[in-house]
Amino acid sequence: MSSRWARFAAFNAVGLLGVAVQLASLWFLTTVVAVHYLVATPAAVSLAVVHNFIWHRLWTWKDRRVPLVETFARFAATNGLLSLAANVGVMVVLVSGARVNPVAANAVAILSSGLLNFWLGDVVVFTPMPLRPADSGPPDA
Repeated sequence: MSSRWARFAAFNAVGLLGVAVQLASLWFLTTVVAVHYLVATPAAVSLAVVHNFIWHRLWTWKDRRVPLVETFARFAATNGLLSLAANVGVMVVLVSGARVNPVAANAVAILSSGLLNFWLGDVVVFTPMPLRPADSGPPDA
């Protein structure tokens, strides 16, 4: 299996665990705690984003040396915001418009952004950034 396909398989394995985190969180918040789905959705997405970042860094893109804080910021700004926008948008349409159960609607929302999230992770988030001049060490004398 090529490394890109292996990475894609790892991405999807992490994603499946993230789906479980997100759907369980959404179910708990909307059903047990009785939080409105438009409040519960961003909270559940945020938990899944943090979960996925940790596992992508430790497994999916473990071979890439990237700074933790900067990489998490890029992950949150790309995958996180895309996931949040897609999830809230699809949830409004399916739950408010079509009266679909929030957990079922959220599963559809998660699928809607998966491929784009892989591309963003591979090309934008976990790609080592070039050194800035200040980071390149002492100047030659």
